[in-house]
Amino acid sequence: MTLKPLADRVVVKAVEVEETTQSGIILAPSAQEKPQVAEIVAVGPGGVVDGKEVEMYVKVGDRVITGQYSGTKVKLNKEEYTIVRQSDILAIVED
Repeated sequence: MTLKPLADRVVVKAVEVEETTQSGIILAPSAQEKPQVAEIVAVGPGGVVDGKEVEMYVKVGDRVITGQYSGTKVKLNKEEYTIVRQSDILAIVED
């Protein structure tokens, strides 16, 4: 089973970030704040949304920063995803 977002929606999966303190101690995921960096796994086609033409600027594989409480959580095949609108994406992370 796969997720295929509609209109201006994007499916993202949180990226596990290993956090290290300044003294070199690696923090367990449970001791960290919830990461806001996510990788895009599916992108909707865009089109007309609320009477306005929406062009999709993100693509599958982009690493993005989303709002902490934005989107809808979905669990599929034992994986957790979040479905957000493109407008809920705050930035694209470039290396």
